[in-house]
Amino acid sequence: MIVVAGEALIDLVPQGTGALASLQPALGGGPYNTAVALGRLGSPTAFCSRVSEDAFGQALLDGLRRAGVDVSDVQRGTEPTTLAVATIDAHGSAAYSFYVDGTADRLFTAPAGLPEGTRAVSFGTCSLVLEPGASAYEELMRTAAAQGVFTSLDPNIRAGLIPDADAYRARFKSWLPSVSLLKLSEEDALWLGGTPREWLASGPSAVVITQGGDGLTVFTRDGAVHAVPGEKVDVVDTIGAGDTVNAALLHGLLAGDALSPQALVALGPDGWTQLLRFAARAAAITCSRAGAEPPYAHELEGWEGQQG
Repeated sequence: MIVVAGEALIDLVPQGTGALASLQPALGGGPYNTAVALGRLGSPTAFCSRVSEDAFGQALLDGLRRAGVDVSDVQRGTEPTTLAVATIDAHGSAAYSFYVDGTADRLFTAPAGLPEGTRAVSFGTCSLVLEPGASAYEELMRTAAAQGVFTSLDPNIRAGLIPDADAYRARFKSWLPSVSLLKLSEEDALWLGGTPREWLASGPSAVVITQGGDGLTVFTRDGAVHAVPGEKVDVVDTIGAGDTVNAALLHGLLAGDALSPQALVALGPDGWTQLLRFAARAAAITCSRAGAEPPYAHELEGWEGQQG
C-alpha cells in the first residue's frame, strides 16, 4: 500500500476571463490529487490527513472513495476547508491564492502508526508549510524513514504561504536524509537554490525534475542522468500535472517492486526511461482536460511496459 500524507482542499477555478469571472469549486490539493491519481491507476492507496466536516470536506472524502482510496484513518474537524483560488495564464499554467486561516487540515496530528502493509509514504505541498500540522507531517516523515519505509517528497513550492524563505530552505534540507525519492519542478529547484547533486548527497537515491512540456529528468546517486521528452498535447490547464507525475512514479515503482533506495539505482537506463515516459504520458492526459483530472489505468494501457 502507498500512503499519501498531506492536505485536501478546494480549488476555485475561474470560468472565463477577468477579475470577476465566476469560480467553479473543484477537489484539489497536491497530496489529495496524488492519492486520487494513484487510486485511478490501481495502486492500493490510503490517505492520511485531517479533513473538515463541512460539505466541501465530505465531497473531498467522496472523491477519494470513488477513486478506491482508503480513508478510514482520515482525521476530521469542525473547522472549514482550505480554499485555493486559481489563476490560469494564457499557457494554461496555474497560480494560487490561499485561504488557510483556521482551517481543518492545519490541525493534523501524527498518527500512532501507518496502515499495515505500507510500502511507501508520499509528502508535500502546503501541509509541510502550515503549522502546527507541518511539524506533525515532518514527524511522520522522519518516523517512516527510520522504520525503513520508502518516502517520496514533492515540495511543490507555494511561495505566498512561506513567510521566511531562508528558514524553509533550511528545513527542506533537514528533510532530505529522510527522503528516498525527491520530485520537484524546475521552478521549485530554482526557488530552493540547490542542485540535484547537492540534494542526492544529503539522502535521496533519486531526484526527478519536471520541465513542463519539455519532459522529465532523473538524477541518481550513482551519477547517472536519464531524460525523456514531454508528450505533445493540447493543454487545457496544468492543474494536477505534477501530482499525476508523483502518482505515476510511485505506481510504477510499486508495480516493479522497486520501492527501495537500492532498487531506484538498479533501475538503470531502460527502467528509468520506461518509468519517466509513463509519468510524462499520464501528466499529458491530465493537462488535456480541465482541473485535476488524472487518468485511469485503462487510459494508459501499454505504457507501463513500453521501453524507451
